Amino acid sequence: MRLLAAMILGAMVLTGCATAPACGPDERAGQTAHLFFGRNIGEAPGVDEAAFRDFVARELAPRFPNGMTILDAEGRWSHRGALMAEASKIVILAQEGAIDRAALGAVRAAYRTRFSQESVLQSVSLACLAY
Repeated sequence: MRLLAAMILGAMVLTGCATAPACGPDERAGQTAHLFFGRNIGEAPGVDEAAFRDFVARELAPRFPNGMTILDAEGRWSHRGALMAEASKIVILAQEGAIDRAALGAVRAAYRTRFSQESVLQSVSLACLAY
């Protein structure tokens, strides 16, 4: 168990994390990532459920085979003084150790290209995981 903890801590330090979280006795140090995918193409709805499911099957699932949580959301932001809203999907990934940042970048790039998006928001955080 101590070897596993040392390996996780080492992986986190090597991937740019300054410190591991102070996890409880039944928890394991890891990371979570949230990816926020807008579903408009231009200013109109464009990425339907079938297209998003296909994207998950082709791009996300192969890179993150241990699973994910996918939520429906509504993104809101201010643009030139007007409040904008857009149907969105949030994908949450959680794993022991460090999340593969190159795989996250590849997923984001694939979505931007496939659906003509300006960006895909990414957030990665340290976490204590318990199952």
